Amino acid sequence: MGSLRRTAITDTLRTTCAVLAAWVYAAACAQAQPLFSSSTLPGLSPANPVPVLQREPSQPLRYRMIVLAGDGCAGLPPPLARSLASLPHAQLLVLYKPGVDPLAGPGSCAPGFTQRDSLSRWQESARAALRADARAQTGSTPVPQLLVGVAEGINLLPGLAAEVPRLAGLVLLQGSGLDPLEAGVLQAQRSGQLAAWQALDEAQHSDAPDSSEVQGRSLRYWRDLWRWHTARPLAESEWPILQLWGDADAQVPAAAYLRFAERAAGRSAPLCTRHITGDVQGLQQLGLWLERWAQAPSSGLCQATAP
Repeated sequence: MGSLRRTAITDTLRTTCAVLAAWVYAAACAQAQPLFSSSTLPGLSPANPVPVLQREPSQPLRYRMIVLAGDGCAGLPPPLARSLASLPHAQLLVLYKPGVDPLAGPGSCAPGFTQRDSLSRWQESARAALRADARAQTGSTPVPQLLVGVAEGINLLPGLAAEVPRLAGLVLLQGSGLDPLEAGVLQAQRSGQLAAWQALDEAQHSDAPDSSEVQGRSLRYWRDLWRWHTARPLAESEWPILQLWGDADAQVPAAAYLRFAERAAGRSAPLCTRHITGDVQGLQQLGLWLERWAQAPSSGLCQATAP
C-alpha cells in the first residue's frame, strides 16, 4: 500500500509539474507575439457587429473559452488578458460590446456608445454573436466549452448559457453573481458613496428621458440595470459554476461574494468558490486550474480546482 501511495503521489506531482511547465512556456511565448487577433461577429444589425478577440492554442486543442468582457469601454484588464492568452490548450473567443475597439485600450469607444449601452442590448448582441460562432464551429473538433463572465459580463451568463454547445460550466471573474442593484448598494456602503447611489436611484425613478446622462451612463442603462436579475437565474441554472474572488477586489466587497455563495449553496449543479490573490500569482493559479481541468473535463471544474 505504501508503494502504491508513493506512486500515486509521484504521478500527481509529475502531472502538476507538466502543467506548470506548459503554463510557463506558453506565458513566455505570449510575451513575444500579439496576444490576440481581432475580428467581428454579427450583432443586432450589420451596422453594429460585435467586436471579438481570438487566439488559437499554442498546444493541441482541449477546450474553448468564450469570454464576455467587462464594464463599459474597459474590456479585459491587461493582466487578465495576458493570463488568458497564456493558456496553452485553450482556444479563446472574447466578446466586446458593439462600439468598443478591443485593441485601442480602455475607454476607446465609438461616438454615441453611451447612448446605446445597456445590459439588454449587450445581451442580445452577444446572443447573435454566439449563434454565429456556433454555426461557424459546425464540423470542428468537438471540445468542451466554458462561458466566462468578467465583471458586468457575469449578468449575461444565465441568459446566454443555452447558446453555447457542449457547455461544461460557467466561470465568474470580478463579480459576485448578485443582482447588480444589490451588489451596487453593498459597494456604495463599503466605499462611502451611499448618498451618490441614492441620488442615482432617484434619477432613474424620475421622469427624465432615457437619453439623459448621469454619472457617465444614460438613464436607459441605469433603468435597465436596476431591474436586472442575475442571482436567482444563475443559482438555478443547470451548469457548474466556478467563482473566483479576492479580498483585494476594489469594485466588489467580500460581503457580496459571500452572500451569493450562501444563496446558491443549495443549487443542484456544483458551485465552487475559490479565493485567490488579486495579483499575477492569483491569475496564474486560475490558469493552472483550468489546464488541470482540461486534462480530464469529466471530473468537473470543482474537483480540478480543489485546494
